[in-house]
Amino acid sequence: MRNKPTLSGSVFRHMFARILPAAVIRKLFRLYGPGLRRPPFITAVELIMGLVWHVLQGAGTFAENMGVLTRKQITDGALSQRRTALPWQIFESILEAALSPKARLKDHPEAFYHGLRLCGTDGSSFSIANTPQVKKTKQKAVSRRGRAAFAKVGLVTLVELGLHNPIAAAIGPAGESEMALAHYLLHQLPEKSLWISDRYYGVPSLVLGIGKAYPEGGREFLLRARSNLKARVVEVYKDGSALVEIRHGKKTCLVREVVGKVRRGRGKWSTVRLWTSLLDWQKYPAEELLALYSRRWDQEIFYKELKVDMRSTLLLRSHTQMTAAQEIAALILAYAVLVDERIKAAKVGEVAVLRISFSKTLRWVRGLWNFLEVSEGIITVEQVRKVVRRTLRLIARWALPKRRQRSCPRELRQPVSSWPRLLRNTYHQGAPQYEVTPKTA
Repeated sequence: MRNKPTLSGSVFRHMFARILPAAVIRKLFRLYGPGLRRPPFITAVELIMGLVWHVLQGAGTFAENMGVLTRKQITDGALSQRRTALPWQIFESILEAALSPKARLKDHPEAFYHGLRLCGTDGSSFSIANTPQVKKTKQKAVSRRGRAAFAKVGLVTLVELGLHNPIAAAIGPAGESEMALAHYLLHQLPEKSLWISDRYYGVPSLVLGIGKAYPEGGREFLLRARSNLKARVVEVYKDGSALVEIRHGKKTCLVREVVGKVRRGRGKWSTVRLWTSLLDWQKYPAEELLALYSRRWDQEIFYKELKVDMRSTLLLRSHTQMTAAQEIAALILAYAVLVDERIKAAKVGEVAVLRISFSKTLRWVRGLWNFLEVSEGIITVEQVRKVVRRTLRLIARWALPKRRQRSCPRELRQPVSSWPRLLRNTYHQGAPQYEVTPKTA
């Protein structure tokens, strides 16, 4: 920022334009947006930017927050009509245009493995209020205890694990399954990347889908597979892994299988079965891959930051299924903007990006942007730079300590299905241990 002589008081607008230029928004609205009879009072750029600004605020209506950002007075009803008229294809295209990898091998070595960018995928869902509009168009989800209290909108994200940076996102406003959304994201894996995911994604259909989407290669995977999936052993390697053939319908594929045990301290051993496209057992040892798979849990922390830290309510504020999907898209765009601030604070403090607290970054940056919006035109550009630099130093000063070497019990206080009941909360201390179970022919 200090090298940008054109920096205005509105740092948020400047940051938003970096990930999503106004020209891109105007182009997408010309391609997919509704026809306009006259110039709108709130432009397309202001509408999208205002929605992202709105979800970043801890309180206030959409109209109130839009007024702070644009200095224009408009009612919530008018904004709701504008949002309802927007086709979902606009937001799909906006997410594709705005989300991109941000880690650099030189600056963020923790985000790479042998030069491969570490990426993770997992699904989640957001609850919508039971408004009359939602009840007419969507049924409540079925949980393990019956029907859920609220209707859900599904989300699957592709995240840069070393930074918690969303690279791509697929949202299901029409009730699409998590697997359908995952297949959509397959086509957005970045070059020279290693995709790490849990057992839901470790199935032959997705493995073969990667090969079909990228016949030239360049996208590797490390997926956990269920124990009941069949695979034919082709060759056993000296490190205990094996080359196996998996089948989906009439199509087959060769992958490397690693089976091992994992535990922390004196806890119980857990068996892990992995499929990977990294076939060179000497360059990528089996025990190293077992340890690498634990990075997948960064995806869960990303969802905690997205769904808990960024929001002040348990439910989405939107009243329809489509506007709820738009709100989720705005949350992801807002998160992407905050990642840039987190990276800058990490550089100031000379620490890893994930040691910069997301909740503290959100708190300080939210206050900074609100102050600069109100004081725009009152303080000089040089004063704006000084305030921004001081805020980044404050965020960096309160960096998190290194993550503790402990694991939580895999039990629940109110168990469902076969989960054991949690009676006393305990933790297993110590570094994780890995043991490879040698494959046999």
